[in-house]
Amino acid sequence: MRIGSLSQYLCLLRGFLLPGHLRIGRRAQIRWGATIDAYRGRIVIGDRFKIHKGGFIDAQKGNIEIGSNVSINPYSILYGLGGIKIGNDVRIAAHVVIVSFDHRYDDVSKSITMQGVIAKPIVIEDDVWIGAGAKILGGSHISKGCVIGANAVVKGKTEPYGIYVGSPARLVKYRGQ
Repeated sequence: MRIGSLSQYLCLLRGFLLPGHLRIGRRAQIRWGATIDAYRGRIVIGDRFKIHKGGFIDAQKGNIEIGSNVSINPYSILYGLGGIKIGNDVRIAAHVVIVSFDHRYDDVSKSITMQGVIAKPIVIEDDVWIGAGAKILGGSHISKGCVIGANAVVKGKTEPYGIYVGSPARLVKYRGQ
């Protein structure tokens, strides 16, 4: 594992000092300027993982599981409060946001910030490519082999090997067609 800066070293060290909070597989690369925060939750990362500058992973009292051969490109964000599970061979392009919760807002007598959040787990299966700027919202399930186009907004379940674009994301065709 290569650690890019002292701040990442301290963040990772904090995970190692609290057994069960952070586990990183072999040949992982954590580039300078990337952040992994497992202090309040649990993060498990597989082999051959790579996170680039500005990448930000925060367990937020939840669990994040990332498979092997996964790359997270610059300035992508993962918030794991509701739980995130990412399979193997997944590519996450720059500026992707993956958020596994929604804010409550139904009670108009209270401000939104006082109403809390609803945990909504996210699953991203194997062999997925998420394009630049895409947003994966709480409760989403991206099936095996999917391609999520740049700036797409995904909420819900996708079909295996589907190519999704737009906001909200819609199926336009299947890989191999």
